[in-house]
Amino acid sequence: MHAFEVLGDPTRRRILQLLANGEQSSGAIAGRIRDEFGITQPAVSQHLKVLRESGFASVRAAGTRRLYAVASEPLREIDTWLEDFRHFWDQPLDALETEIARGKRERRLAASATEDPQNPPEEQQ
Repeated sequence: MHAFEVLGDPTRRRILQLLANGEQSSGAIAGRIRDEFGITQPAVSQHLKVLRESGFASVRAAGTRRLYAVASEPLREIDTWLEDFRHFWDQPLDALETEIARGKRERRLAASATEDPQNPPEEQQ
């Protein structure tokens, strides 16, 4: 299954978000997903299986529990693929950062002008 097919499902994306916070048991994941998406524990298990088989999640046994964690390699592959498209959002984000900095500077200068001890507020008019 292609990486974007795996991540195209909102349930699997949410499971990965939960795992991004650290390793979790299959029971904890199933409970959270069941509450949020209203699906059964077997359905959650199928999503975990897809994530595991596609390499997005790893699993280890801890006694009777199965602990899942994010596997980073497929995410790195997606990041590499997205590199060709970053210019679509990097430049606008850089421009936004510049405008935010300009606005902060202008507010700071305006605030310091109103607090000028050589120019009391009543004389500014």
